[in-house]
Amino acid sequence: MDAIMKFFDSIDEVMYYPILIIVLAAAGLFFTFRTRGVQIRLFGTACKLIVEKPSSKQKVSSFQALMVSTASRVGTGNIVGVSTAICLGGPGACFWMWLMCIIGASSAFIESTLAQIFKQKDNDGNYFGGPAYYIEKALKLPVVAAVFCIFLIATYAFGFNLLCSYNLQSTFQAYDFYDTQWTPVIVGAVLAVAVGFCVMGGGKRIVRLTEKVVPVMGIAYVLVSLIIIFAHASNIPDTFAVIFEDAFNFRAIFGGLTGSCLVYGIKRGLYSNEAGVGSAPNASASADVTHPVKQGLVQTISVYIDTMLLCTATALMCISSGVARLADDNYAGAPYVQKVVSTVLGDFGPVFITVAMVLFAFTTLIGNLYYVDNALAYLNHKKTPSKVFMRIFYSFCVLIIFLGALVPMDFAWTMADITMGGMTLINIPCCLILSGIAIKALRDFESQKKRRLNPTFRARNIGLDESKMSCWTESDD
Repeated sequence: MDAIMKFFDSIDEVMYYPILIIVLAAAGLFFTFRTRGVQIRLFGTACKLIVEKPSSKQKVSSFQALMVSTASRVGTGNIVGVSTAICLGGPGACFWMWLMCIIGASSAFIESTLAQIFKQKDNDGNYFGGPAYYIEKALKLPVVAAVFCIFLIATYAFGFNLLCSYNLQSTFQAYDFYDTQWTPVIVGAVLAVAVGFCVMGGGKRIVRLTEKVVPVMGIAYVLVSLIIIFAHASNIPDTFAVIFEDAFNFRAIFGGLTGSCLVYGIKRGLYSNEAGVGSAPNASASADVTHPVKQGLVQTISVYIDTMLLCTATALMCISSGVARLADDNYAGAPYVQKVVSTVLGDFGPVFITVAMVLFAFTTLIGNLYYVDNALAYLNHKKTPSKVFMRIFYSFCVLIIFLGALVPMDFAWTMADITMGGMTLINIPCCLILSGIAIKALRDFESQKKRRLNPTFRARNIGLDESKMSCWTESDD
């Protein structure tokens, strides 16, 4: 096992430094420059678009697509990922998370706008799509699109589900009844059965469930975080001072870069908000909107909700609490957050974090499998696989969820990092090549807004050949 871990750790280290750090930063800055900071300039417009209604009740709304993507983004990473980064990398990791969030929101805009432009329509009039479709349709690279789908399945059916299950069971370490041999088995079994029962109901149930649970889950967690932060309000100035001091301690960063706050901030930030990874576009493509840019803007909100709201809530309450940060795998993560919350809420604190983690984990796992369904359909000649195949596949996913509760922490994080990194290294270069199309769509959107119109889109308006498009053509009028 040690030899296997050393092998995967070496891949993980090279993938994130220097490759992904450079790719993510360069792409994010490029998209921000090309769009003139669309993720900041049109923030107000994006907020208004969330409540826009689809053409019919049977269609997926912008809000529903946002909630599906947010269900995957908002998860155990907001609690365990942030606390792990703070303990193992240092408080400066928060700053690098914030920076990558703002820059990365432009990547989220580009990938989701492209997903909308090149989305497909099934026989029932429902929309679907994602990176695989714009890679195939616009770049004419079906093999690369298939490889992307394989990485997506590896990430969301294996890497992320493995980690999510581990993170949940780790919250039970705070209780006296925790048994290292049996508790992970019980938690893994219960979670696997619950998810298996839900996913057998299909994609529509996933949309309905996440639409209801995600907002409640997020609001409750933020409220409790604010209680902890206000209880230690006198420490807030020092908290920000510590974050910025550690973030710009370049001697310490470059003295051990792979374990630094910079790398941990980027790793855990990317795991949490998934900007540029290529996951959210699968949900974005399903939305029924009058212009692709509308959903691109809405998806930037999801990135902000995840990092600037939830991740920041975790970071501030942890650092301001004064609870010691230990660079220990068995302490970093849920146990650290539970100790932080207990400073104000007492014995209720660990219980609340456990409940929050159950909800976070459950909706994350459901959202993950929604993305996997899309990738499987693409590999199956754009048709939903047979019910027999899907039941077998879901059974495999349920087994992974069960095993995730039993694996060591470093193995779970490393596998999630590697599979997610593979997706990103395919999606970001493709978005860079196709960014001109998204930019033209943005200009078309803004031009119509200036004329006080409700923006509508036609493929030919930005020079695309309608005969090769599945949507946004004359037949859609």
